[in-house]
Amino acid sequence: MSDTMKETPIAALHEELGGKMVPFAGWRMPVQYSSIINEHTAVRERVGIFDISHMGQFFLSGPGAAKWLNTVLANDVNKLGLGDAQYTFLLNPSGGVIDDLIIYRQGEDEIFLVVNASMIDEDFAALSALLPAELTLTNESADWAGMAIQGPESTAIHEKLFPQVELPTRNRIVIWEQDGEKLIICRTGYTGEDGYEFFCPAGSGSKWFKAIVDAGAEPCGLGARDSLRLEVCYPLNGSDLAADKTPLQAGLGFFCALDKGDFVGRDALVAQKENGLGERLVAIQYTGRGAPPRAHYPVCLAGGEPISELSSGVLSPSLKIGIGMAYLPVEHAKIGTQLEIDVRGRRFPAEVVKKPFYKKG
Repeated sequence: MSDTMKETPIAALHEELGGKMVPFAGWRMPVQYSSIINEHTAVRERVGIFDISHMGQFFLSGPGAAKWLNTVLANDVNKLGLGDAQYTFLLNPSGGVIDDLIIYRQGEDEIFLVVNASMIDEDFAALSALLPAELTLTNESADWAGMAIQGPESTAIHEKLFPQVELPTRNRIVIWEQDGEKLIICRTGYTGEDGYEFFCPAGSGSKWFKAIVDAGAEPCGLGARDSLRLEVCYPLNGSDLAADKTPLQAGLGFFCALDKGDFVGRDALVAQKENGLGERLVAIQYTGRGAPPRAHYPVCLAGGEPISELSSGVLSPSLKIGIGMAYLPVEHAKIGTQLEIDVRGRRFPAEVVKKPFYKKG
């Protein structure tokens, strides 16, 4: 294990709870506790908790903060009312994805940004390079612990621990003080289930994680987080999103407000929309049983040559079948296109299907 591997404030508790620790994006994180299938099922049927303290927390403030951010990020910040959240992208000038992130409008000129763990330094540098003198951007990632409470019983957990605080509605944020601590709940999620994110001071992370487990949440690791998000086709930055792929190619153009005025990468997106995408991120599902698909396995036309590789792949615990995503040339990206996934020299039949793989009910 590298001496530079970072640990979240909850790392010691993960080991106490039996978490199997692995390297992830420069961090030492739990991949599972009991098993990926058990944890995946807990979130789909009951409630689970994930440590997301490795993700970054930025705070932007100052006169015109939202107006400036609207010239940098792809979505339309002007649509955010006070307390609203928004999924958006930080793009490079070519329209490629540096990071996908969620922003929360705390106040008229106060914005809370949650960014991906592996992109904290790059995101902060990219935003700081464009930051006007009158605005302040702080990276408080080391000061916070974060956890995601996900599943149909997540509301009951909140009501048990915070009966005095009303749980915000979807894509909203609530901030309050309790016993001298600033606490934050964000009603978003990365699993396709009801849930929310909870942020507290780093020193209190283990206390709150343990309290939520004691209240009935199953501790869950990165393995279940990946299978849950892939079943509902939520992209993973660095795998399904990349600096040489645009949100339009990823099927996420809805989160790019091309009509709002200029922002970083807009010209490239407009040109791509006019000239054609070239390739699209599609959902691929085995048509029968097969070895678990994984990222980077070759995607071939049925009986033909490789045309791409999987950006993500897993044996779906809910559907009991192999699923994955890949960027395919647009002429082969139609639903029903017959494919084969090459798993270490063995080919397994698959096809392009409609997103998402999994829907509740």
